[in-house]
Amino acid sequence: MKVAVIGCGTIANAAHIPSYMNNTEAEIKYFCDILPERAKAAVEKYGCGTAVTDYHEVLNDPEIEAVSVCTPNNMHATIAIDALKAGKNVLCEKPAARTFAEALEMQKAQHESGKVLNIGVVNRFNDSVNKIKDYIDSGKLGEIYQVYASFRAHRSIPGLGGAFTTKAIAGGGALIDWGVHYLDIVMYCCGDPVVKTVTGQAFSKLGKAMEGYTYKNMWAGPPDYSGTYDVDDSVTAMIRTSGPVITVNGAWAQNIGEEEQFIDFMGDKAGIRLQYGKQFTVYTTEEGSLVSYTPDFNMTDMFQNEINSFIRCIQTGEKLPSHIDTVVITAEMMQAIYDSSEQQKEIALN
Repeated sequence: MKVAVIGCGTIANAAHIPSYMNNTEAEIKYFCDILPERAKAAVEKYGCGTAVTDYHEVLNDPEIEAVSVCTPNNMHATIAIDALKAGKNVLCEKPAARTFAEALEMQKAQHESGKVLNIGVVNRFNDSVNKIKDYIDSGKLGEIYQVYASFRAHRSIPGLGGAFTTKAIAGGGALIDWGVHYLDIVMYCCGDPVVKTVTGQAFSKLGKAMEGYTYKNMWAGPPDYSGTYDVDDSVTAMIRTSGPVITVNGAWAQNIGEEEQFIDFMGDKAGIRLQYGKQFTVYTTEEGSLVSYTPDFNMTDMFQNEINSFIRCIQTGEKLPSHIDTVVITAEMMQAIYDSSEQQKEIALN
């Protein structure tokens, strides 16, 4: 299957390209990037494909069956919709789009084209996450009544002044960048319960005075003090669903020297703490005693699992858990958190 990678930045090189290269069913025909040097570098590094700068050239090639969209968020909807209309199958990096409205347009285009549109909510292909889902589905935890998600860093705003901190490009900050993964894990493990009400507050505090911002680390590039900072660097929210109540505490940057990346699933029979991207611990009782244990298993690469599943679903027609139909639920939740923050009130969805 001939595929193309559109956007040859960090996530493409760290995940999509190597995973396609490891899949014997796929062949990368194009590396596309608006920066020609990045596309050419990919051709040289991986020893295959053609470097192009215009994604329309990719979409006009009848040999291309699938594309990965690895661009900044502001181009996700545009490229994905164009690709679907051109008859291509699409794997678009997370978040689906900058706004819920854009995500709905992507869903509409998928329904009309009948082609695959999966979103890069890669944790749905993570072994720990899937084992937790099995625990919940089998009833081992009993009723899941609350889930708490914490994604906090001390001071590590990515690329201050760049694409990550510009709302017109990214759509948001810590919530849409990190929170999308945590909310998606919760919804997936709990069976995508109906979201009833959302209340939240997003803060843009520590990065606003850019030149005075002292930081621990800054992935995604050095500061650009002539750039823009108009996104959230921290967020808190409570979401009522037909299943558990979900509480969220997230921060790219905070004046507390703690870094936490975990999710607590609290059931009336047992609870689980998942360390993001790692393994998990179960807390329960046995014979009048408190018991905890950490299952020991080999974890496969979730990005490889994602790409393998993407190729397979095109071949078989299988609908994956990362399909746009499920991911729009998380997009609506994040939109409601931002709307609640802006309007200073609770948002009712169902």
